[in-house]
Amino acid sequence: MLLAVDTTLGACSVALLQGDRTCAHIFEPMERGHAERLAPMVAEAMTSAKADFARLTRLAVTTGPGTFTGQRVGLSFMRGLRLGLQIPLIGVTSLEAMASAAMAETGSRRAAAIHDARRAEAYLLLKDGDVIIQPPLVLPFVEALARIKAFSACVIAGTAAAQVREHLGDGFVLSPILQPDALWVGRLACAMPAADDAPGPLYLRGPDAKLPGGKALV
Repeated sequence: MLLAVDTTLGACSVALLQGDRTCAHIFEPMERGHAERLAPMVAEAMTSAKADFARLTRLAVTTGPGTFTGQRVGLSFMRGLRLGLQIPLIGVTSLEAMASAAMAETGSRRAAAIHDARRAEAYLLLKDGDVIIQPPLVLPFVEALARIKAFSACVIAGTAAAQVREHLGDGFVLSPILQPDALWVGRLACAMPAADDAPGPLYLRGPDAKLPGGKALV
């Protein structure tokens, strides 16, 4: 049995999977409060599935990109479980989870996941079938738009997807997927090899918050 969580962006979600079967799934949009809500959500999912932690054989978590705090919440919680349960923890990027969900929803074999990273920038991933054509990166929005246009017809997911669709027009399908979901984090992790080491956060740029004097937090 696999437990997956996501706290990287504007939602908090938990999924419990047994092979292809979804045993429990909770998804709640939220901009803040991930740290306070995650543990209760995990407990609710375990209770709903009538499962205990001894039945878990694998864990999965989103590594980013995402908010600085959100990434740390999910990773810290799941790394703690990994140590306590002595089972593998698989890392999945937030953008691949969104792209895979959008592909499944629309039947498209190609997807672009693009999240508004502010500062006129975007987080971007391009996926063709099971192959990641463009791994997650941060770049100016206009450059992300050009890369998606060159990638050609695909489904687009993420908070910047609607803006992209306005610029590109026909051939590009707009998905309602705005946030990663632990359900897809778990489904992707089921097909990945078990990892010996715990995954770390995928930081594509420094945090927006600064210490007095302008120094960046680390």
